[in-house]
Amino acid sequence: MQRTAPDPRPDPPVGLPVLPDLAAHLSAAAGRTEAEPLGGAAALRTAACGYWARRGLETAPEQVLAAPGVTALLLALYAVADGAVVLPRPCSASYAPPARLLGRPVHYAPVPAESGGLPDPFALLETVRRARMHGDSPRVLVLSVADDPTGTCPAPEQLHEVCEAAAEEGLWVLSDETRRDLLHDPHDTVVLSPVEILPEAVVVLTDLRASLTPASWPAALARFPGTDRGAVLRTAALDALVGLGVPLPGPIACAVTHALGEPDTVRARTAAVARVYGALAAALHHTVTEAGGLCRPPRAGSHVYADLEPLRRPLAAHGIVESTALERRLAPWAARGGHRFGDDPGALRVRLGAEALLGTGQELRQRVLDASDPLELPHITEVLTALSRVLSELTAPVDG
Repeated sequence: MQRTAPDPRPDPPVGLPVLPDLAAHLSAAAGRTEAEPLGGAAALRTAACGYWARRGLETAPEQVLAAPGVTALLLALYAVADGAVVLPRPCSASYAPPARLLGRPVHYAPVPAESGGLPDPFALLETVRRARMHGDSPRVLVLSVADDPTGTCPAPEQLHEVCEAAAEEGLWVLSDETRRDLLHDPHDTVVLSPVEILPEAVVVLTDLRASLTPASWPAALARFPGTDRGAVLRTAALDALVGLGVPLPGPIACAVTHALGEPDTVRARTAAVARVYGALAAALHHTVTEAGGLCRPPRAGSHVYADLEPLRRPLAAHGIVESTALERRLAPWAARGGHRFGDDPGALRVRLGAEALLGTGQELRQRVLDASDPLELPHITEVLTALSRVLSELTAPVDG
């Protein structure tokens, strides 16, 4: 099977300026010499319980694990699940590599037309059936309720159907809720966690770099079910993390513990980031659809997923016939081809990122955060105009 070349660009990207409050806590802990316990110290895990309680998920410290990034948690969870992994197509670029590193089979089930983040329930059942026909044993389904790469949130009724199918097939559900705090319109978008549907069979994952801490601070959490089965899974996952030897850096753990308490400064920053990304993602969506492409309206996070298949003929005239070529041509707009998200490499689909509109340098990015309407800033207007111009050139009607 052909493998996608590794993507050297960071995800999350370089991002926005570090919040002074968090920088001060990191600086204060810079002299710490003792190692953070693998899985997270009691203080950090207790702070994580408060973080989830404010989101309606009562949690005890013994249900929590912390690690330097979601990849480490996925690696541990895939290892102990000991079976094939089922993923939506497309899905976050972080989901498949840990499974492949362990030699676990990966099976993709296409997402429905309405949103990404979870597979169509009938496609899920068929994917599991076919996997078993070929001798694989699917054990894990990864979902995302605020999806990367599509920037969408599945409707509660869709999630119910998928969770019922997962339960029917005996799958553990890993619910990636990294971007649920980055809803563009919290009053108009309902986000339901799978743990509210299958409380005994869902592990919640969140990469704190998306909304709570700077992009360069690796910190992620896992919340396990408060059941005997959940405790067994957590113990096994902790053993795997111990084997990996990947604790959170001590000074970062101190700053993360403070951030999980969500003081006013942290809450205000998260709200500002959601507002800015909402405006920029909406502008990208408008630019893509105005050019004739298809694109689900973004509801969360900083990305849109553009489908330019309706424009294949004019794009082919420019030598663009697969997602790798589309990625290269649209690189200035943080483009990543669909092949990086498990999608068909021959399809003309690409993720575009709002980070491409933020500008270069922390001073300019701070101006974006502070602006009442970031779309009025000249450098953002220029970048959007350039994207519109390039798409117009690439998709102009072909004679003959």
